[in-house]
Amino acid sequence: MNIQSKAYAKLNLTLDITGVKDGFHLLNSVVCSVDLYDLISVSSRKDKAVTVTMRGLGSEAIPLEKNNAYIAATAFVEKFNTCGADITVYKNIPMGAGLGGSSADAAGVLNALKKLYKIDDEVGVKQIADAIGSDVGYMLYGGYALLSGRGEIITPIASDLRLDILLFVPQYGVSTAQCFKLYDQGEKPVGVYSQNAKNALCLGDKALLCKNLNNHLFAPACALCDGVEREYKNALSFAPLGVNMTGSGSAVYAVFESAEMCRYVASRYRGKAKIIQTKTVL
Repeated sequence: MNIQSKAYAKLNLTLDITGVKDGFHLLNSVVCSVDLYDLISVSSRKDKAVTVTMRGLGSEAIPLEKNNAYIAATAFVEKFNTCGADITVYKNIPMGAGLGGSSADAAGVLNALKKLYKIDDEVGVKQIADAIGSDVGYMLYGGYALLSGRGEIITPIASDLRLDILLFVPQYGVSTAQCFKLYDQGEKPVGVYSQNAKNALCLGDKALLCKNLNNHLFAPACALCDGVEREYKNALSFAPLGVNMTGSGSAVYAVFESAEMCRYVASRYRGKAKIIQTKTVL
């Protein structure tokens, strides 16, 4: 039996760092899913072995012990005592860009294995997700949400607001660990934006939301990758409703009035970044 699952990328509409606890950064972050996804294909086995084959974007070079799809699958088999699986991940989400690709793959594998082996223990699956990474639990469900704590506390946000988005993905990624380390060493940004962004989503107010797009990791990401600031300025030059960086970078995104405007800007762009048109997935 074979199950396929779409593992959607995420964008951080806000990322407010609120402190540090037990060596982990605490945050409030409003996030959304976009229709850029990796495709996960999972087939059952008769034994308990797990195989993972990566396809595309250089993902073939990811060591197995650092592959979140493999980590998720082996944890699932162990926790629920199921048979193993043969997994293929077709990569489409740029890596090292702050789009949550590896977390999405873990969540996509867990969702596919749930269907494959008819497991309905949502709490148990969420426990596996949280042990892998702070945003994997959110990736199980996606949509608009406010993440808090280390990112494992999920508050869904009821909103049907559609955002038409253009992604600007520099050639080089940013190390999340290095970005947080540089943040800790530097001057802390002033202002928090997540509650305002959440309120804007609840009101369906796109203009108010775009005024509150913000990311506390922007300055350290710019220091680590000159493409972040360059593409931020490139995006601004097209007068979008709002511009922000997602995660720890390096991808920058701009929100425009319509999909047609996104297409127009993409046709006029002459920079070095990879351009991807996308929209929110509810």
